Amino acid sequence: MTDGTTWLSAPRSIAFGGYHVVFARGLTPGELADRLAENVDGMRCVAVAVGEHTGGSLEELLDYTFGDPFASIGLRLGRAGDWVYAVAYGGWQGEFGSLEPVSRGGVHACLLEYEEENGKPVPPQFEYAHDGRLLSACNLELDASWGYQGVAGDPATAARLQDLLTAAGLPDPELDRREVHRIALGVVERFFGLSLPKAPIVDGTLPAVMLEPA
Repeated sequence: MTDGTTWLSAPRSIAFGGYHVVFARGLTPGELADRLAENVDGMRCVAVAVGEHTGGSLEELLDYTFGDPFASIGLRLGRAGDWVYAVAYGGWQGEFGSLEPVSRGGVHACLLEYEEENGKPVPPQFEYAHDGRLLSACNLELDASWGYQGVAGDPATAARLQDLLTAAGLPDPELDRREVHRIALGVVERFFGLSLPKAPIVDGTLPAVMLEPA
């Protein structure tokens, strides 16, 4: 039994501010961290290893180093099955570019993101890229309020994911937004074989890096 990803739909499932998780197949955790450092918008960054941390201790380190826990970005890294993952902490909101460069060289990459405290409100987001191409993307509430209405991307991949979301009864304007979020995460996790281990992320320690200006 794996943890899947639906637990992310709970309030503040990982940290204040929401969650930003990138999965990759075809990279080591360190290689994923390096590619994410290169993918910070408007700044050349490098991933600097800072040992093993809980989410709380990494946020404290960001605060101590930069004077504000949201002034920079930290990542905790791990593996789950065939995928490696990076969980972001600090001021990640709006700081990363498209997954396409992360997926170069035959890599598969998936993003799950939710700016929970944004207040506009921004719906949770999903992207999947492979070998430098964005193949599917949607907001996980499946409405037209923030970009994608339904699943966009490569016709074959996007249509298959759209069919699975439709079969799960989505979109359904009568459902609570958090329930829509949970159901959509479940569809995405099954389609791509994703799982995110809750215990080490919420309660344990994982190798961590900070993304610092090069």
